[in-house]
Amino acid sequence: MTSPASEGQRKLKLLAVTACPTGIAHTYMAAEKLAQAAAALGIEMKVETQGSIGAENVLSDNDVREADGIIIAADKDVALDRFAGKKVLSVPVADGIHRPEQLIEQVQSAAVHAGDHGLPAGGGGGGAGGGKERSAAYKALMNGVSHMIPFVVVGGLLLAVSIALGGHSTPKGIEFDKDSFWFYVNTLGTLGFKLMLPIFSGYIAFALGDRPALVPGMIGGFLAYDGVTIYGADANAGFLGAIATGFLAGYLVIWIRKVKVPKFVQPIMPIIVIPIVSTLALGLFYIYVIGQPISWVFTHLTSWLNGMTGSSAIVLGALIGLMIAFDMGGPVNKTAFLVAVGLIGTNNAVMGMAAAAIPVMPLGQGLATLLRRKLYTDQERETGIAALFMGFFGISEGAIPFAAARPAQVIPANMLGGAVAGAVAGVAGVTDSVPHGGPIVSLFGAVGGAAMFFVAIAIGTAVTALTTNALIDIKERRGRRGEAGTAAAVVPEPALAGVAVGAGAGSGGTGAGGSAGGAGAAGAGVPAGSGDQGASALSVQASERPGSTAAPEVLSGYLTARTVKVQLASHDKDAAIREMAEMLASTGNVRDVDELVRVALAREAQGTTGLGEEIAIPHAKTDAVSVPTVGFARSAEGIEWGSLDGTRAKLIFMISVPEAAAGDEHLRILALLSRKLMDTGFRGRLSEAGDAAAVLEVLGEIR
Repeated sequence: MTSPASEGQRKLKLLAVTACPTGIAHTYMAAEKLAQAAAALGIEMKVETQGSIGAENVLSDNDVREADGIIIAADKDVALDRFAGKKVLSVPVADGIHRPEQLIEQVQSAAVHAGDHGLPAGGGGGGAGGGKERSAAYKALMNGVSHMIPFVVVGGLLLAVSIALGGHSTPKGIEFDKDSFWFYVNTLGTLGFKLMLPIFSGYIAFALGDRPALVPGMIGGFLAYDGVTIYGADANAGFLGAIATGFLAGYLVIWIRKVKVPKFVQPIMPIIVIPIVSTLALGLFYIYVIGQPISWVFTHLTSWLNGMTGSSAIVLGALIGLMIAFDMGGPVNKTAFLVAVGLIGTNNAVMGMAAAAIPVMPLGQGLATLLRRKLYTDQERETGIAALFMGFFGISEGAIPFAAARPAQVIPANMLGGAVAGAVAGVAGVTDSVPHGGPIVSLFGAVGGAAMFFVAIAIGTAVTALTTNALIDIKERRGRRGEAGTAAAVVPEPALAGVAVGAGAGSGGTGAGGSAGGAGAAGAGVPAGSGDQGASALSVQASERPGSTAAPEVLSGYLTARTVKVQLASHDKDAAIREMAEMLASTGNVRDVDELVRVALAREAQGTTGLGEEIAIPHAKTDAVSVPTVGFARSAEGIEWGSLDGTRAKLIFMISVPEAAAGDEHLRILALLSRKLMDTGFRGRLSEAGDAAAVLEVLGEIR
């Protein structure tokens, strides 16, 4: 490693930015670990944290100008424009926690960020190591999904409402009285769906190549959505095609940036040259190279499937359902649907198979988020509720965000559920006389064998939900056995219960990892008598009041001698949470111990609050407590808490705040604890403190 002395007597100066999807514990843990490692190596480092309470310790222009390198330890997009001309190393946030020394060494030989738009020279997310390219691709995909979801939800719900209240069944499908109110509501919903894939593709490209990639990405996404109209293709490529165009556009822009051009051309490269060249290249490549094979596949699939219509009902039903579920609007889906539509009037049973399979994907994915909430982010849980609604109305696009985010798990599960639903409908002789699917068509009286139609949908939905969760769970288990950086990408980060519990109305959309980008707007206010609520509200009131013999206030008085237990009697997580809740109740601040325990355990069900390093911070936001209260307890033998690093929890903090409390003090408490607990010496002193008074004295160091 380069030493400060070798830098010409000038002390090496590094910067870092830490950020995670929820912006709570890991953000601050990584910041503290990096700062500690730099101090131990004699290197000057300033770390900016982009947490749920906003950016803190923000890097100034002077900081950047004087820096010898910048470490980006983040699992979400961090704007890199300000680091132009500097060595930039981009890694997952978990790397900042688990290998800070190596990052400090690697950043000194990292690629120089080319400036302009979010990627180091050389592209692909920057930094050394084989995993960085995958990390950049993953974040790009998630960027596209998160921007697409509002269009799916708004478009889908407008379509569903218009169908329910203004649609009527005809041989051509669900139609509306032209120029009626519900006709225009349906038109708006359709427009939302038209924009869905361009937005998806465009923001995948944007995450890779920034603004110059947005235009080719969106145009490519529109080609994937409507190739039939634009260039006369026989079928559209659907969301899989949008993924392809997004990545093609992003990496094409990265490649074009590497081309050396005269200086007089450089200023117009990002706003004129790159967008035009990349749009032309991608668009023409898609039309002539990608579009033709898709048309060929569609034509031959149609012929093949028409030849299958004389086979047994169970085989044909399974095949129709499998194809319907595969790409949700792509050539495979469209083939099965159009074949079924073409047989209406001569063989309505084929449309019955398709109609049973069409809602299985959104219903199955929505049910999956309800059955195993901890496997999903807040945004996914909210989208799951919308998907259930869309599924009832036969809008299969409600499942696209799930398939786009986890194609390896969701698409096979969708196909299995769709095949089962189609097969059951085929065996039962279900028929459908209109070209539409989902339970809604039965309410219009278009379905024959309605009871078995609902049975087929229910079985297919259950198969999809259970298979999806099983495959996601398998992936997570493998991730936990892998390196910590991979595990951190799939395990929900600690967030306050009550912020994310309940993905439907009332959740506020602001939970950990949620679409509002952080953890909750409502938190705990400072209780009366707790002292100054200004800038010092974060720090421990370590000094005693004049003339007072009381112990120093810890965490603004939230943690007191009454809420410290030197040794827990419990030996498992559930019992430990109850024991600590009863300890908090001794302060008189807890109205309902059972409810506090229930909410805390519900939070654990979403994902472990074990942070590793023998630390756990269970927490609950509930009106079972009247004022913010924090407890601390130790376990000599440790309690299994599901921590990512496999350690048993020996130092346990429990945070409880009222549901209706104002402000975000609870997040600040969690950030303070997460940061301080990364200090090995502090943890050692906390472990060795002999009694409650000694524990409070050590905790008084938190500032």
